[in-house]
Amino acid sequence: MTETSMLRPPQGLRRPVAVTGDLPVGREAIVLPLLLLTIAALGGVRVTTSGALVFVPPALMSLVLGTLLVATLVRAGALAPERLMSSHRTPLENASGGIVGASLLVASAQIFTLVTPAAGFLGFVFTTFYVLLLWNTLAVEPDRRQLLRSLLVVLGGAFVLKFVVLSAVYDPSSGVLRRVVLGMIEGASLGVLGFVPDAPATGYLAFLTLGAFFLALTLLPGRRGTRAVS
Repeated sequence: MTETSMLRPPQGLRRPVAVTGDLPVGREAIVLPLLLLTIAALGGVRVTTSGALVFVPPALMSLVLGTLLVATLVRAGALAPERLMSSHRTPLENASGGIVGASLLVASAQIFTLVTPAAGFLGFVFTTFYVLLLWNTLAVEPDRRQLLRSLLVVLGGAFVLKFVVLSAVYDPSSGVLRRVVLGMIEGASLGVLGFVPDAPATGYLAFLTLGAFFLALTLLPGRRGTRAVS
């Protein structure tokens, strides 16, 4: 047995090697940046109960959550940074990939701002839940499909809770029974919930924004898998 044969891996042994490749130019340079920036813009639009349009920028904690989400996407293989920025790409291509990455971070932060109550104890509860969930997901390291399914359940549930359940309970035009229930809830919580409902138009806009966000996640350049090396 020669020294070369001793160092050679056994036949059939598979060593994971990342398979990379560039995105189609149109998707990377046009579709993804425009889609993500649109999500970032629409995610901050609120229609108040008086009919006024208000833009809400992402809070600092939302930026932290957005950073955790991007890190989770990378760890799960849903986002391959080397397909956006690397030494084998030209400076122009790296600049295009950097725009996609920055747009994804801002859009992710704005999504968390969208589905989280703006203030009060409810905002604290929602934020704490997101942090614990993302931190646990980073440790578990799910695959791409599991992560997207989990995000759909979590963000979809937060949307329903904020724009359907809480908005119905805190609706100022609700009936007497709902106002009594709301008074009991506020009394039991000593008024710390602090939820302020928006107009129904905000809920419809949030639904479209969430749908666009998940479409953008499916268009991101992920890891393509592994190949055998002898």
